[in-house]
Amino acid sequence: MAADPAAARDKLEKALKTRSRIYFKNESLSPAGSHKLNTAIAQAYYNKLEGVKRLCTETGAGQWGSALSFACNLLGLKCTVYMVKASYNQKPYRKSLMHVWGADVYPSPTNMTNSGRAILAKDPDCNGSLGIAISEAVEDAATHDDAKYTLGSVLNHVLLHQTVIGQEVQKQLKMIGEKPDVLIGCVGGGSNFAGLCLPFVHEKMKGRDIRMIAVEPTACPTMTKGEYAYDFGDTAMLTPLVKMYTLGHTFMPTAIHAGGLRYHGMAPIVSALAKAGLIESRAYSQNPVFEAALLFARTEGFLPAPETAHAILAAIEEARKNEDKCIIFNYSGHGHFDLGAYDAYLEGKLEDYEHPEEKIAEALTHLPKLAG
Repeated sequence: MAADPAAARDKLEKALKTRSRIYFKNESLSPAGSHKLNTAIAQAYYNKLEGVKRLCTETGAGQWGSALSFACNLLGLKCTVYMVKASYNQKPYRKSLMHVWGADVYPSPTNMTNSGRAILAKDPDCNGSLGIAISEAVEDAATHDDAKYTLGSVLNHVLLHQTVIGQEVQKQLKMIGEKPDVLIGCVGGGSNFAGLCLPFVHEKMKGRDIRMIAVEPTACPTMTKGEYAYDFGDTAMLTPLVKMYTLGHTFMPTAIHAGGLRYHGMAPIVSALAKAGLIESRAYSQNPVFEAALLFARTEGFLPAPETAHAILAAIEEARKNEDKCIIFNYSGHGHFDLGAYDAYLEGKLEDYEHPEEKIAEALTHLPKLAG
């Protein structure tokens, strides 16, 4: 049910009492609605130059799938998207947007690939995961000569494309005479967080007091509870091994609404920075995240994606310390296709979920055993 208006106003006034300045970098204004176009257009362009006819990919909540569909439409490429089944069912209009731009979209796991069929044979009702969807997209590309696989996060070239975010922030801050004290981004694979923070890492390494906070869901606590180890980027073990924070390639997250943050691994660069103690991480459950999202929407007018709202909650927490700080978070995408999730929150139907320690431990037993 909707909150009491008087109580909501009181909460709002208390939340706004802070000496900190909060700024957000709005990446939601692209046609696809998120930061993902920064890399989608570049990847589609270079594949076009190489004569590729079709790109295969996975998507969680659909922001990356939407961005790649748009980029492929611009450049005359076919696009095949394997969308995690939980999000495929939760966010039907994200699928519709991909169809508008000419993409073929399938709920993963499917019966179209060996890896998908193997998963369904074990669990016919499987809701899917990004690891499974990656396996299907990689297999599709590997078995068709005219197709290539492309990824929207995690890999080094994707993070490099996204650094345009942080570079723009540096110039914008210089224009208003500010220097950041705290930088915040949500993390699934790590691309929008890295895009904001990587241009500032050298300042921290030179001794400047700047904090960088990566925020993830308690339902998929890759950085806060995962292990720093070599692991596969996908469930079927088709990808090369990558050293990263991981919950194990067999990890199966629950179907929370922040579908873009349900990946078992973390970008190697982000993982290395965390291991070195240069960045922080924290995890939140669904209900406080949506509470922060509503507070933001009612003050700024923009409706954030559930993924983005994780960063918003961290920014609010930092501001409530009432320190004289410059706090910046990356507003990585809008929530216009997440209204069903907002309805569920307002009706009190969202469940907070913390992945059981024993299930995390079991998934980590499947990490590859390396000689030496």
